[in-house]
This record gives sequence, C-alpha cells and structure tokens, in this order.
Amino acid sequence: MPSDPLPAWVPARRRQIGDRVRAVRTERKLSQEKLGEAAGLDRKTVNRIEQGAHSALLDHLLLIADALDVPLGDLVR
Repeated sequence: MPSDPLPAWVPARRRQIGDRVRAVRTERKLSQEKLGEAAGLDRKTVNRIEQGAHSALLDHLLLIADALDVPLGDLVR
C-alpha cells in the first residue's frame, strides 16, 4: 500500500511522464482527442495523464505508446 501522502517524487514523475506524452503527441501533430481515439481512450483521460493529475494505468500508457508508435520506455524513462 502506498504511503499517504505520497512522496513528492511520485507526482513529479507523473508530470514528467505526462510531459513526454504531450511532447510526442504534439510532435506527431495530434490533438488529445485524436490520440484518445487512436488509443481507445477518451480525451479527458489523455489530458489527466498529460497533466500528471491522473495515476495512469499501465494499460493506458501501453495503449498511448502504441498509438504514438513509440516504445513505452520512451515515455517513462
């Protein structure tokens, strides 16, 4: 069970991952809506992940990485 509150590095890493998702998405000239459609997610989920406000499921990150045609490791490094 995670500690409550979470260590400060956890939300910071979530924001870093979200920044990478956003950077690749914008590089590919995709809107959040288009990425969501390609990944089978809704735009709000993509937005929450990019903002670091959402504790992303591994499945969601895998779907996003596939839709962006990048290895998952590129998003979470």
